[in-house]
Amino acid sequence: MSRPRTLIVMRHGRTAWNHSGQAQGHADIELDEVGHQQAAAAARVLARFAPVRLWSSDLLRARQSVAPLVESTGMDASYLPDLREYDVGERTGLTMDEFEMKFPDEYASWQAGDDALSLPGAESTSQVRDRIVPALRSCLDVLGPGETGIVVTHGAALRIAVAGLLGWPIGAQETLGGMDNCGWLLLREHPRQGQLQLRSYNETALDCP
Repeated sequence: MSRPRTLIVMRHGRTAWNHSGQAQGHADIELDEVGHQQAAAAARVLARFAPVRLWSSDLLRARQSVAPLVESTGMDASYLPDLREYDVGERTGLTMDEFEMKFPDEYASWQAGDDALSLPGAESTSQVRDRIVPALRSCLDVLGPGETGIVVTHGAALRIAVAGLLGWPIGAQETLGGMDNCGWLLLREHPRQGQLQLRSYNETALDCP
């Protein structure tokens, strides 16, 4: 096959809600000072990959995280609602302890990985997979041979996205650890067979000289 394409998928930088353990979902929370520093450091490393396209969730924390890459590469980013985090419905703004106290049955179901009992307004894993996996495939499809694109999205949605792109069954994303703020993964096509390979996971600017 022709030169393999590469897709780098990064989680957004830290927010105050990340720091306090509050569920964000579709709430439009901005980066805190640490998050802005993380995004700037990640951009310095990721710009070395010479990306030709940038995409981001349209939520503020993702848009602010891709901004240093926009500045360093001179490219515009495309902002896609389908790259958003899970909508967590009435869990929005709650810590884990508050979630367990306020909604004990739903908390137990969530802990068991069972979508059968969910909070009003919350997306299921299947619903998130059905929107984010095609969105990432579309990003990959517009890249030419040997080109690299970078996507900025969210932690929980990111895991189900990469599992779907790699053809793993629903539930297999739980074998992936949580992504650090402004951590990224790298997917690259096999040079002969064409299928995607997970080449690295949860890299951060701290890992790179």
